[in-house]
Amino acid sequence: MSGAYLASYVLSMVGNSLAGVVLPLVVLQVTGSAWGAGVVAAVSVVPAVLAGLFTGVVIDRIDRRTASVLTDLVSAAAIGMLPLVELVGELSLGWFVASAVLGSLGDVPGLTAREALLPAIVRHGGMGAERLTGMREGLGALALLLGPAGAGALMVLLDGAAALWITAAASLAAALVTLLIPRGVGAVGGDTADGGRARLREGWLVLVRSPFLMAVTGLSLAAVFVLAAFQALILPVAFLDRPGLLGFVLSAMAAGMLVGGVLYAVAGRRGSRRAWFVAGLAGVTGGFALIAALSSAEIVLAGAFAVGLSSGLFNGLLGVLMIERIPEAMRGRIMGTQNAMMTAAAPVAVFVAAALTEAAGPEAAAVILVAVWAVAAAASLSVRALRTLEETDGAAEGVRA
Repeated sequence: MSGAYLASYVLSMVGNSLAGVVLPLVVLQVTGSAWGAGVVAAVSVVPAVLAGLFTGVVIDRIDRRTASVLTDLVSAAAIGMLPLVELVGELSLGWFVASAVLGSLGDVPGLTAREALLPAIVRHGGMGAERLTGMREGLGALALLLGPAGAGALMVLLDGAAALWITAAASLAAALVTLLIPRGVGAVGGDTADGGRARLREGWLVLVRSPFLMAVTGLSLAAVFVLAAFQALILPVAFLDRPGLLGFVLSAMAAGMLVGGVLYAVAGRRGSRRAWFVAGLAGVTGGFALIAALSSAEIVLAGAFAVGLSSGLFNGLLGVLMIERIPEAMRGRIMGTQNAMMTAAAPVAVFVAAALTEAAGPEAAAVILVAVWAVAAAASLSVRALRTLEETDGAAEGVRA
């Protein structure tokens, strides 16, 4: 069961990783316009955020296994429609926009459904939470590491939109593998609210009233904000004369996440959780500082690897804490809200980074971003809800909130 869960997770990540590279290239080939690629990326943000917010109610009403399958099928259909249209007619910007909107309805809800299913896999799958979350982080990083290379190969071997058949097949395969998980494993119970609006409000109240969940959400938002700004704007501007370096930076970060995830899977139960938490924060902070130096390629790559390694440890720990501290019946709504916030944070970060870079240059913008993260990290160390993280101390925090 744990194997099926991890395999479906990897396949879904591979599909997203391939699509993230192949789709913009196909849009450029068909439309001949960078503006078209930007439009396709932009129009998917709002539906993705709204889907993350509101589909959590549905995920908390139906079997999480079923929700995972349905969202992967939506993602497969959104990508698969493009090569199908090319076979019978002619692709245009409108078709790409339609695909982006439909795909946004599967991506964030799919991530939420799979995360909401995780506690049931831990209970029924015979694999400890630390090992399962660590392996998930490591395998997800491996998918991100191999995805761009696979996308490049597909664009060479296949013509135009035909490469998207493979990305759609990966999402379809994820849905089929999820069906190997026994029926009923992701069943939901215990929801007390009546009506969709009341259920959504109930989930929001649990989130905002829980010091632990608010602290973790804020820290995660800060990490996404800083990382997105570096990846999408600061580094491309700073290394405009060396465009290939950005790909190596992303690969170094993914390699670090792979190592960090595997390390947490192996050793996550040893030592105190507070020590893992502090080590992860310190590593991410040091890595961001190295990247922000914007000096030699070697230093930036070392910083990217450090950020990835520490994120792998940190995300593994957070995954375990989320299993323990989010009420089972509200997992979809709370995680859906968190994922929607992360989705919205990335484009906001790029806009802010662009304004800072335009006003003060990439070097100053990088320093400001690291300062933002340092403040968030220092604040998290002083939050009472994050001081004691052991399983017996506050495992029901989300229920008590």
